[in-house]
Amino acid sequence: MAQSTTRKKPVGRLFVMGIISIALYTALLSNQDLVLSMFGKGGMYAFLPIITAFAFSVIHGSFTGNFWTVLGIEAARKKKEGN
Repeated sequence: MAQSTTRKKPVGRLFVMGIISIALYTALLSNQDLVLSMFGKGGMYAFLPIITAFAFSVIHGSFTGNFWTVLGIEAARKKKEGN
């Protein structure tokens, strides 16, 4: 019996990460004054922009990766050289 090489598309994860991404952007843009005042305090607050950028990167990157996978677009695999 041959195994199927097709994978289930991550439609559920696509929607979940999309909703979380929209929520993050909405929260950031609707609270700009608070965000700017917190990020500008200095000291330990200097880590907030780094943490925020990392969170946005992970969530939005996951959404984008799932988006391309659902569309059927995958990165090219390198062929092994030699033999």
